[in-house]
Amino acid sequence: MLDESLLDSPEGLAEADHRALLRGAAEAGARVRTALRHAAEAGVHDLKPDGRPRAVLIAGPGAAATQTADLLGTLAGSGSPVTRLAPTGVAPAAGALRWELPGWAGSVDLLLIATPDGTEPGLSLLTEQAYRRGCTVVVVAPARTPLAETVGGSHGLFVPMATAPYDQDQPLAATAPGVLWALLTPLLALLDRTGLLAAPPDVLDKVADRLDRVAERCGPAIATYSNPAKTLAAELADALPIVWTEGVSAGPAGRRFAAALAELSGTPAVVAELPEALAAHSALLAGPLAASADPDDFFRDRVEEPPALHARVVLLRDRPIGGLTAAPAARDLALSHDTPISELEPEEGSELETLAELIAVTDFAAVYLALASGT
Repeated sequence: MLDESLLDSPEGLAEADHRALLRGAAEAGARVRTALRHAAEAGVHDLKPDGRPRAVLIAGPGAAATQTADLLGTLAGSGSPVTRLAPTGVAPAAGALRWELPGWAGSVDLLLIATPDGTEPGLSLLTEQAYRRGCTVVVVAPARTPLAETVGGSHGLFVPMATAPYDQDQPLAATAPGVLWALLTPLLALLDRTGLLAAPPDVLDKVADRLDRVAERCGPAIATYSNPAKTLAAELADALPIVWTEGVSAGPAGRRFAAALAELSGTPAVVAELPEALAAHSALLAGPLAASADPDDFFRDRVEEPPALHARVVLLRDRPIGGLTAAPAARDLALSHDTPISELEPEEGSELETLAELIAVTDFAAVYLALASGT
């Protein structure tokens, strides 16, 4: 059950936030700026590549690497294939994971390694394998870790991950707000130098500014009625989120939101892109999860019996209403089954800025839901 009174208690939220998730969300803009400085000090802005890589391979553990690959692949488009190397192993532990290069990988390919840990033996072995194959290797990981030493010995480029002192207090969640921007920002700067996507320093500065503005709107001191993240968290209490996205860059934001809900608050969610989502989820909305399927029983014991779980649609859009859009059809489908709908749409800006805003607001919402539900 969600403790809605906690949402409007900054002191209570701070006391419940043992993993510093709110601080990580609030300092996302600062992480971008620190990561940019680390990338510049590592020489990323001075690189003069001979040309675009044939393929970009991304390796790393858990949701952080998965979402980094998803975002970079979306932003790069068809410029160069971006492929995540999935690990194998018997457990999701640093010592158990192993990665392998594809048989075709060679000197015209780029290997990116992103990890908030840096102690994985499998990533050190992958770095050595890439060196023998002639692949260019770029690593973003915490400084003074075994992986950092391996990269130095393999003539790769190492960029220290932008960390905060409180990161060491508790094990980092893979979907923690600060982790994504600390790993993603140096790689955006790098791929900008290769010409695969447009992320020059001035654009990344605007991304940091946009993240700061979201933190001002969604911070714990802002009341729920004027705080879009707290409002969304309250709306998702005791609901099954059905996340629909429209627009190219909204897709990764929706998939990250679903992952953050699962990891941080234990809330399952389903996600799909419009217009295909309308066909994929129409039976779901017409089934027992629709609000009209099981109307609230007047005689239910409201103290002993929890309310029935019903779906709620969350529509994330990365462009304003107008032109060719499936948003009206999405609203009609949801409301025809008495399913409430929440909508988030960023302010105008570059693709990176609007994507950052969607990620930031939903990150705050996932954190508030986790804290107010006691998970």
